[in-house]
Amino acid sequence: MMRTNRKIAVTLAATVLVGATGAGFAQASPATGGSVAPSACRPANHTAKITEATNSAGHRHYRVTLTAPSGYEPCELAGSPTGVRFSNHGSDSGVTAGRYGDQETVVTFGPGHPVHFDIQVPSAGRGTPADEASFTLRAPGGQIPGTSFAEGRLKVAKGTLIGPVQRGV
Repeated sequence: MMRTNRKIAVTLAATVLVGATGAGFAQASPATGGSVAPSACRPANHTAKITEATNSAGHRHYRVTLTAPSGYEPCELAGSPTGVRFSNHGSDSGVTAGRYGDQETVVTFGPGHPVHFDIQVPSAGRGTPADEASFTLRAPGGQIPGTSFAEGRLKVAKGTLIGPVQRGV
């Protein structure tokens, strides 16, 4: 219940700030024109889950998969999410993340079109446990207002990087 209230509060605060400033944020515009359905890119309109992925030399990898239920309009995303923070049982881990990879490729996200991004963590050292990641998605024109949340167990460390959003699960 507390997590839901926090998500609602963060989303409302971001919406109020965007309405007041209007700067630096992209509209979560639909990938197709003419629809009045809400955008799948808005944080309240999709779910995100963290799972373990195949490790590479010197790195642990986790996949964050975003899905949108039917009834939402597809939208466009580009690049790596920003403002990524990790927490464990509601406590901030203190680890922030950079980004890597192509930040310009546009992908369509919506019902029937899941997307994912990679969390790359240096495997040297212990790592800090986390069970949630918060992040802001990006559209081709800038950030999408609001904060999205993904749940799943992972370990993060200094030097953690976030890959760009890609098509598929």
